[in-house]
Amino acid sequence: MVATVILGMLCVYLLCFSVMFLLISTRLSGRTMGMEVFALGNLLLGIAYILQLSSGPSEWGLLSVVNHTLTLSAPVAYVLGALRFFGQSTALVQPLLGVALVYSLLQVLVQYGFGSEARHAMLAAVCTTLFMAMTLTLLYGVRTFARDLRIEMVVFALLIGGLGVLNAMKFMRIIELGLPALDMSSIFQKVFYIYMSFLATVLPPCVIWLVLCRLTDDLRALAAHDPLTRLLNRRGLMEALEQYFRSRTAVAAYLLIVDVDHFKGINDTYGHKVGDLILSRVAQLLKACARQGDLICRLGGEEFVVIALDTDKAGALQLAERIRDAIEQGEVLQSGLQQGIRCTVTVGVSDRFSSAQAFDERLQEADTALYWGKTHGRNRVEWGGVPAA
Repeated sequence: MVATVILGMLCVYLLCFSVMFLLISTRLSGRTMGMEVFALGNLLLGIAYILQLSSGPSEWGLLSVVNHTLTLSAPVAYVLGALRFFGQSTALVQPLLGVALVYSLLQVLVQYGFGSEARHAMLAAVCTTLFMAMTLTLLYGVRTFARDLRIEMVVFALLIGGLGVLNAMKFMRIIELGLPALDMSSIFQKVFYIYMSFLATVLPPCVIWLVLCRLTDDLRALAAHDPLTRLLNRRGLMEALEQYFRSRTAVAAYLLIVDVDHFKGINDTYGHKVGDLILSRVAQLLKACARQGDLICRLGGEEFVVIALDTDKAGALQLAERIRDAIEQGEVLQSGLQQGIRCTVTVGVSDRFSSAQAFDERLQEADTALYWGKTHGRNRVEWGGVPAA
């Protein structure tokens, strides 16, 4: 009776959180992060337990086959939802239908070949294998695809690992005791469904927490990047500088300010759409020329900033010249025009600085050098020590 009540409460939890996940997915617009698949997984498992309450755990028949198939399909749906959460575009209907058809057929073959005990033991064994594989994958993700969610992945691994252990114990009990091991009044079954109810209560809020973490990260990234070029904006650059200079291995940096020559004329002649293409192309060339670790920012309008890290004056000037030359040689192709559009840039280079607080001073120094270059022919590199004319 106790286990039946617990199982009934578990069904309610699963179905309620299924509705919640579905509602959340409708509010996430194009990027649902797998929430609709998690909703489906909860629905499948909830229906499976309703069938178990209706027909009993060990009765052979159509309801029992459907019950076992749904019980296995639910964690498969959770895996597919997790893949979507981590940005993998995965099919949904085909894998679930494949699992359902193959496992249903396998149940029939095992039932008529070896009996009900073997069929129930098979479900426990397959679930054990699946949950342990999920646990190992989560632990692997701590160092690979989910390094930003280390603590969360460890918690999930422990919870799902516990479910794998319980299924392994159920398999051993079925092998030892037969179908009586599935008696709902047994202590093990009570413990099993109490743990399942615990997971049904704890895991959905954990999933929602992961979604909130990702949404917060996305908002933070949007706030730190320029929407046109995908480069850092000034806010993002300052945060990156502060993080860099807090490092024990941080060394002095040089600031390069890059300004597109005659950009207003480009906009007036070709239109703002072409102007945006020019800025995007300049951003691409800056990323191609900069070294690994250098910081690149769109300061505003046609002005860009490159922070050259771990270099000296000669290296900073070489980088500036490499940028100037690459942009001069590059071109933007636009439909309707017979030839590509070229542009040039003027680059001002500041002296080195060793703290984020010195950024404004070095920016003014580089801007002064830039102004000097603009008034003396453009398409050139100027050192910040050169006085303005």
